[in-house]
Amino acid sequence: MIHALETEYFGSKKKMALSPSVVPQESEENNANCVETKQSQTASTASEDPLQHLCLASQEVLHKAQQSGRSRCLQCGGSRMFYCYTCYVPVENVPTEQIPFVQLPLKIDIIKHPNETDGKSTAVHAKLLAPDSVNIYTYPCIPEYEGQDHEVVLVFPGPQSISIKDVSFHLQKRIESKSGDKADDLDMPPRKLVRTEAQEGWHLNESMGKGPELKRVVFIDSTWSQTNQITSDERLRELLQVELKTRKTCFWRHQKGKPDTFLSTIEAIYYFLVDYHRAVQKEEYRGQYDNLLFFYSFMYRLIKEARRSGEKAKQKPIH
Repeated sequence: MIHALETEYFGSKKKMALSPSVVPQESEENNANCVETKQSQTASTASEDPLQHLCLASQEVLHKAQQSGRSRCLQCGGSRMFYCYTCYVPVENVPTEQIPFVQLPLKIDIIKHPNETDGKSTAVHAKLLAPDSVNIYTYPCIPEYEGQDHEVVLVFPGPQSISIKDVSFHLQKRIESKSGDKADDLDMPPRKLVRTEAQEGWHLNESMGKGPELKRVVFIDSTWSQTNQITSDERLRELLQVELKTRKTCFWRHQKGKPDTFLSTIEAIYYFLVDYHRAVQKEEYRGQYDNLLFFYSFMYRLIKEARRSGEKAKQKPIH
C-alpha cells in the first residue's frame, strides 16, 4: 500500500543486507495489559486524533528514544530512529522487551516494490511487532501460491474485489470448483455445488463440518502509481482480491487525487485483521491487534505536532 514515515525521523537510505528479525520477549500478558498513550493530551487535541481509542502498550520507550535522538542498529551498525528498517529490529536505545509482540491469526506476506524507500514504509512495523507471522519480499520475489488460491487472498481494491464478510463463501466456491475438476478428470459427473450458509456470511468453521480456512493474506507495499506492475503479475492474478471499502486512512503522506479509503500498508493489515476477527471469526474485538499501530500512532502524533508547530511559527508576526 502507500508508503509511510517522514524521512526526517529516519536515517540513511543506504540499502543493507537483511538480517534475522528480532525475537519478541514481551509476554502476551503484558501485551494484553495495554495503557493509553500520551495521557497528557488536551481534550481538544484528543478529539482530533482518530487513533485515540486504540488499546496500546506504553509508548514511553518511544518518547525517551525520540528525546535522546538517533541510535545504532545492533545488527548492521546503521544510525536510525526507533528501529532499523533494513534489519527489522529496534535500535540500541529501544529495548526489545519494551516493544509489544502481536500474535496474529493469519500469516501475512508483504510484496514490496523495489523502488519503495525503506525508511518510508510502514510495512516494517508489521515485521517488528508480529515477526512470527509476517514476511516481507521485494518484487519480483513473490512466494509460490499456485494451488493455494482457496486459502490465500490479496488485499487490494479493484472491480473484482469482494468484502471481507464474503471471503468464506468465495473460498468455498473455489474448493468446490476444484472438487468438480477432479471429478471430471476421473470421468465422473462433477459434484454439484452445495448451497451453504456461506451466502449469508457463515462462520468460518461451521456448515458442512468445517468451512474453508483462510491461512495467508498478501499485501502490496508501494506507492499507488507503482502497484500495477505487481498486481498484474501472473503469480498474483488468480488470488481472490479483498477490498477494505469502509475504512479511511489517517496517513500523513496521503497521495493527492486518491480516495481516503486507500490505506497505508500497516493500516490495511490492521483493519483487515479487525474486520476478519468480527466478520469471519464472529468474535468480539477487544483490541487484540491494536499494537500493530504502536509505531504508526506515535509517528502520527509526532508529525502532526511538528506540523502544527511549524504552522504556528509561520503565523507568528515578525518584529
